[in-house]
Amino acid sequence: MKLGIDSYSFHRYFGEAYPGLEALPAARWSVWDFLDKARQLGAEAVSLESCFLPVGDRDLTRALAARLDQGAIDRVWAWGHPRGLHSGLAPEALAEGIASLQDAAAVGARVMRICTGGRGTRFGTWADQREALLPLLARFEAEARALGITLALENHIDLYADEVIDLIESIGSDHLGLCFDTANNLRLYEDPHAVARKLAPYARATHIKDVRAMGGDPETIAFWPSVPVGEGLLKMPLILEELRKAGYRGILAVEIDYLAPGHGTEEEAVAQSLAYLRRVLAGMG
Repeated sequence: MKLGIDSYSFHRYFGEAYPGLEALPAARWSVWDFLDKARQLGAEAVSLESCFLPVGDRDLTRALAARLDQGAIDRVWAWGHPRGLHSGLAPEALAEGIASLQDAAAVGARVMRICTGGRGTRFGTWADQREALLPLLARFEAEARALGITLALENHIDLYADEVIDLIESIGSDHLGLCFDTANNLRLYEDPHAVARKLAPYARATHIKDVRAMGGDPETIAFWPSVPVGEGLLKMPLILEELRKAGYRGILAVEIDYLAPGHGTEEEAVAQSLAYLRRVLAGMG
């Protein structure tokens, strides 16, 4: 398993802030700034959020591929922020996802993270959502398979663990697996360690995230902010062991969304997370 960083960890530097919780910094980053930071922090891999990049810029994707290849940096391409396919209610978003697949291929990514929705997109019954999503995922999978790319569907605070498994198993393809976010199902009040045991066998990518509870409205991200990995509620050694037992050999991509007050800067939180993960992995042998 390779230690990496998801570029969303530095979303404020790319111009996105959670309203009422975060402020934008004076400095703004390009993707090259992010790659420089990832190198400085000793990352072996990156997950590149397409929402912070132009679509279809072949000069850019060729340059990114060359830079990553030169540094022997593994990569995941990430599409779908913030609402993906809107739980099936926005079939037109599929065309955006398919266009992003072309960027993923151009940058040399073998895995592309996707999401079917997000907090607030659920509608009707699970049967209603399933009926809306499966045809879209089937078309998405066919396009990915043709390019030799595996789609990794994230548990994005929109799906319970059994629902994610239902979608993946219903498509039944080696080219559709899971982007396992370690904390998101806790935000849906599921036991994150039981979820890890269920979901680890399907993982093709990860968001290694730890959270704490701060009080207030548990339906908001302010209640469940990110903290450096190892500082929150998750038993990360147990979760990593579940991934190891399942044979996962992909990227462990540290992701910070809303960083809890009192935990320093994003760079400090990511650095602390990587150092913690290195210690845990070393202890696993």
